[in-house]
Amino acid sequence: MSKLPHNWEIKDTKLFRSYECDSFLSAIEFINKIAQIAEKEDHHPNITNVYNKVEIVLFTHSENAITEKDYNLANQIEEIFIS
Repeated sequence: MSKLPHNWEIKDTKLFRSYECDSFLSAIEFINKIAQIAEKEDHHPNITNVYNKVEIVLFTHSENAITEKDYNLANQIEEIFIS
């Protein structure tokens, strides 16, 4: 299994991360970028947004566990946020 990406946690057997963006609009832009990558990966994370805060939960339902697919998406999300 891959290394847990920066600031991600395991909660209730799922990968979890909360992000704070500069504004509501930048949070929505961030979510849209995640959606583009997730769709290509055929992975559909649970994403919630309140104003400038974005929370993401990753879990592979078909495996009933955290898989390499989740770690890969988490790393890609980190790259989006940093850039």
